[in-house]
Amino acid sequence: MKAITGSEHASEGGRAHRGGVGSVWLRPARAGRSGEAPLTRERIVGAAVALLDEEGFDRLTMRRLAERLGAGATTLYWHVTTKDDVVDLAVDAVFGETPVPGRHTDRPRDDIARLLHDWRRAVLRHPWSAGLPARRRPLLGPNFLTWMEFLQSALLRAGLPEDRLNAATWALYNHVMGATAAQSSLRLSPEEARAGQAYLDGRRDRYPTVAAHSYVTDDDWDGTFAAGLEYLLDGMGARRGPAAG
Repeated sequence: MKAITGSEHASEGGRAHRGGVGSVWLRPARAGRSGEAPLTRERIVGAAVALLDEEGFDRLTMRRLAERLGAGATTLYWHVTTKDDVVDLAVDAVFGETPVPGRHTDRPRDDIARLLHDWRRAVLRHPWSAGLPARRRPLLGPNFLTWMEFLQSALLRAGLPEDRLNAATWALYNHVMGATAAQSSLRLSPEEARAGQAYLDGRRDRYPTVAAHSYVTDDDWDGTFAAGLEYLLDGMGARRGPAAG
């Protein structure tokens, strides 16, 4: 493992005093300090998600989060070391909005589809979660791991070989993230859509297939997502009928 330099130590907000562990999930939650108003992970997560929903990832800073909580920066840093900690907690809260059944049905492919459609709806309620910069560490929050356990066990019940499990998981994960990021960021007015189609119509000699298939004007996001998910599950050989055994 690469040693942490002095500058990296400082940029991580004093990580070493908690044992050098990067992920917030691998460190125990800390109780509030005596003499201060109670500040908990739950309050921090609620304020962070609200700030992200209202203003987006780029506007999230530890200072602004502390102000929203009515707390000092020192108090906030007692509970979360870095902005990455806050984002990890907020992302796990989004997964917590995805209903994960307590048990599988005998149709694992249906279980998979239902889980991913529910997660897509949660991400669309929090568009920042689909547009985050590349993460530097794995997701290890309890809500995410519950979601992942259900998804991967359903994939195995649907007949997927174990040596293809991680590839299939990431293909489905990326389908949700890509579809929601595109839907959240692409905002065309009717006039812009018509102008875009007119532009393509005028160049049908160069782009005949694109011009003929509503590339700009098709806004059936639900249908497109569902069809893409079916293509992926078909390609994986996920069974449609009851699970074996």
